[in-house]
Amino acid sequence: MRLNIALCHFRVGETDGVSLEMDKWKVVMEKLGHKVTYVAGSKGTLKDVQIIEELHYNDATNNKIVENAYIKFQSFSSQQALKETIEEEANSIELKLIALIEKNSFDILIVNNMFSLGWNLSAGIGFFNAIKKTKVECICHHHDFSWEREKYNNPTFPFITEILEEYFPPRHERIRHVVINSIAKKELLKRRGIESTVVPNVFDFDNNWIIDSFNADFRDTFGIKENDLIFLQATRIVQRKGIELALDVVAELNANKHQLAGKKMYNGQIFNSNSKIVFLMVGLNEDPPYFDKIMKYAHKKNVDIRWVNNHIDHERSETGGHKKYSLWDAYAHCDIVTYTSLLEGWGNQFIEALVARKIIISYQYPVFVTDILPLKFHTVDLGNEHTLKENGLASVKQSIISKAVNSTLELLMDADKYRKQTAENYAIGKMNLSMDALERLLKSIVK
Repeated sequence: MRLNIALCHFRVGETDGVSLEMDKWKVVMEKLGHKVTYVAGSKGTLKDVQIIEELHYNDATNNKIVENAYIKFQSFSSQQALKETIEEEANSIELKLIALIEKNSFDILIVNNMFSLGWNLSAGIGFFNAIKKTKVECICHHHDFSWEREKYNNPTFPFITEILEEYFPPRHERIRHVVINSIAKKELLKRRGIESTVVPNVFDFDNNWIIDSFNADFRDTFGIKENDLIFLQATRIVQRKGIELALDVVAELNANKHQLAGKKMYNGQIFNSNSKIVFLMVGLNEDPPYFDKIMKYAHKKNVDIRWVNNHIDHERSETGGHKKYSLWDAYAHCDIVTYTSLLEGWGNQFIEALVARKIIISYQYPVFVTDILPLKFHTVDLGNEHTLKENGLASVKQSIISKAVNSTLELLMDADKYRKQTAENYAIGKMNLSMDALERLLKSIVK
């Protein structure tokens, strides 16, 4: 049966994890014969998107609501004024969504994170009311929950807590729930009494990210030589990504790079006295105070850090001689992927590194322990225990950093071991985390 499906989120066509995961669902559902339309607050690099302006991730009114609902009440004349603004925005979203449902004859809304975090209270209320007033089915695809984030745990007023408990996520006979890991499944049942299905993040393992005519100048663009080493941080820049742990590894590796001097690396390049170790960040900066800490910390540790997000986009493009590389071009050129998150719903960049056949330096965040570690991937391991320093940055024991550096050095200088481990990682990932695996799951869910 061919269904008319709306994939809904605050934003699409960007390099954040939810946008990327939605792209995969769209591909699989279209392969199964369904019609899929994006509904969002912004379209990113995409063209065919149904826009509801109030859903924009940086909508000014919602930013004001978030500030006053969770951080500090200061921009409204009263609690009632805040409540009325939330309701007015919800009503506007509801009416616009009902219009889209009727115009497009949607059978199913697949709502990504809009019933999960509480980032846009009005969106949760508006979407729920629209679902109740139409005959549309809904699948809530939860990537993160409000109780997983400190920001949402101490609302300024009790009525905000009530909204979170009623709508994030909601209960309704036409609403089903999908989560991305086993911890979330248990917590959703425990906290809300809601059953859910686990659908892990996946990737197309048939991708072949190589150095080609378009990206051949990638290193030159950023002043990186062929015999320099690139450590790629492909995530968005937010504090829970634990980027400082990766910087600790790179800093110590840099202090020990004499062990690489004159040696042939895994890729056939000779690491010489002029070679550099570059820490390349390509993701969006969504936490400016943390970004500033990271940049200062890197310079203090003498790490050659480059942030090149203005050259990276959802897809390749070239306008007026100015290139925008894709995230996949960065993977093609890097040598090591750092994935040192302290908290994740799953782990998109981890899977991307498997597809790219790159060695991964990883920290064992809780979902990694429960859902990824049992698959027995090869990684340069930073353990599962960290402490926070006075500046708020995380750290692990020095002995673990040193061990990780030794493992990294060994892999960089042993082509056979590098290729063997990345090939085995690829095979495990393709078996468990591929588009074929997603197709099997969606056949039973989207019907």
